[in-house]
Amino acid sequence: MSVPRVAGGLPLLGHAIQFHRNPVDFLRRSRDIHGEVFSFRLANKTVHALTEPRGNSAFFHAPDDQLSAREAYQFTVPMFGKGVVYDVTPELMDEQIGFAFPALRDARMQTYARAIEEETAGYCAGWGDEGEIDLVNAMNELTVFNASRCLIGREFRQRMSAEFAHSYHDLEAGVNLLAFIKPDWPLPAMRRRDRGRANLVRLLSTVVEEKRSRPPDDEDFVDTLMAARYSDGRSLTDHELVGLLLTLVFAGQHTSAVMAAWTGILLLQHPDYLNRVLIEQSSLPQGEPLTMNSLRRLVTLDRCIKEAERMYPPIVMLIRTILRDFTYQGYTLPAGDLAMVSPAVTHHLPHIFHEPDRYDPDRFAPGREEDRRTQFALIGFGGGKHRCIGLGFAYQQIKVIWTVLLREFDLELTSSECLPDYSTMMVGPRRPCMVRYRRKRPQSPGSPNLP
Repeated sequence: MSVPRVAGGLPLLGHAIQFHRNPVDFLRRSRDIHGEVFSFRLANKTVHALTEPRGNSAFFHAPDDQLSAREAYQFTVPMFGKGVVYDVTPELMDEQIGFAFPALRDARMQTYARAIEEETAGYCAGWGDEGEIDLVNAMNELTVFNASRCLIGREFRQRMSAEFAHSYHDLEAGVNLLAFIKPDWPLPAMRRRDRGRANLVRLLSTVVEEKRSRPPDDEDFVDTLMAARYSDGRSLTDHELVGLLLTLVFAGQHTSAVMAAWTGILLLQHPDYLNRVLIEQSSLPQGEPLTMNSLRRLVTLDRCIKEAERMYPPIVMLIRTILRDFTYQGYTLPAGDLAMVSPAVTHHLPHIFHEPDRYDPDRFAPGREEDRRTQFALIGFGGGKHRCIGLGFAYQQIKVIWTVLLREFDLELTSSECLPDYSTMMVGPRRPCMVRYRRKRPQSPGSPNLP
């Protein structure tokens, strides 16, 4: 049985212009017309969208030699480099991602909590007692600092120049629909991507070279990668090590920045939940550093982050290249096409999430737990063996950031509306998204930047 096709589209481009303008609206409207499975064209590729949790399950459980993430995400190779992640076999990629596991163990996560608290307090110490910030820019900058501090090290963070942040921003230019379709097109965004990567490789290579000349540090993630060994016994080359650092910093920053911004926007738009979060935070020991145990007590904030993930997932679509015909619900998705699932569609299905367009963090509270009633209903961080291993880091980072900001400031959202920005494949709020702040305890002259 053939998959229902979305009508229209242009020669050569297919539905690319409509999709680029607002992919979420396009996918939701197509589902309303055609049902849970439908197909459309992006340039020279036919894409088959699966929109129900059972479709998500089939998608995530398919073997790599049938639905291939590697083939679909070749646009990341110019960003992270040859020989790492999506430029290697699935088996080798699994080994490389496995090298990150030591960085996500409880002992390291406890260290990160303190580091992120220090970074956040230091970052906002320069704001003064009152003023306005663009929340999107602030979250992007802060999460770059956090990721570099936690994954590359304190020394690198302390001497990190504006060049790193600017180069990282240039690298992000490679995450767009045009890059997905044709990553080697000589467009301005691709030139920015290549320039940014070259600068970042130079900066990170210096770090690796310096660390190779020193005794190893058990708490340093770069040293952890240096000590890692593949199953055949060989170690990572400097090229592979720098590529993995780029990959992990990007993964640890980008989704966190988007979700941190949406978490704050939604809280400031819903003062009843904001008040509950503030009451919850007041129960934490005053004057003591945040710990994993204290963060676990912030259950309302945790649900607010999860609701931000549900309403505004940072990645609105996940794609695989079909290497062998894929059968689903009587439909045959042919080899050579693309398969897609969309968190932004599944997360708004009313038979899965009650009143899906309403902000309701309590939908995740005991007794309701709407995300657990149906498997693969909440897929903002993927699913199955491809589920993002940094989920815990992202949630912890966002918890710490908002605990510090709400502890230090009274905040008010001054932008009349904050809408999704679909110009990139990581969908955050459209800039500017302005927030007015007033420090609860005015700084005294000469007060330190860090707690």
